[in-house]
Amino acid sequence: MKFNPDVSSSRRKSRKAHFTAPSSVRRKIMSSPLAKDLRTKYSVRSLPIRKDDEVRIVRGKVYRKKWVIYVDRVQRDKSSGASVPIGIHPSKVVITTIKLDKDRRAILDRKDRSKSVKSAGDVEMADVRSFSWFLQPGSRPTSELI
Repeated sequence: MKFNPDVSSSRRKSRKAHFTAPSSVRRKIMSSPLAKDLRTKYSVRSLPIRKDDEVRIVRGKVYRKKWVIYVDRVQRDKSSGASVPIGIHPSKVVITTIKLDKDRRAILDRKDRSKSVKSAGDVEMADVRSFSWFLQPGSRPTSELI
């Protein structure tokens, strides 16, 4: 079911939007999950990957134009003898060490789920019985409820 009338549900248009996305949008799409210890430390599940982040074993660099990351020492030899890096999709790696700077710290603070859970606890639920007229077919609301 289509929820947003401003976004097309056409396969062709969504593929075009994905593959011609600007770098700012690609950054968001190219996110990687955090390791378990980082996930508990920062209360964040995933983060857009960056050049000096360490993933699972080694350090990698991000190539947004091709939607891949290149991990150091993960290469294959061509038939001509030259070695070329192998591109890996960011969803297939786990970030083990984060390169923290001012902007990255702000992203982690904004995405911190433990802070958002505390603030969401203040919401009160409405009494469902006061809306019983809504559930009964043919009934109309009285002036008391409006």
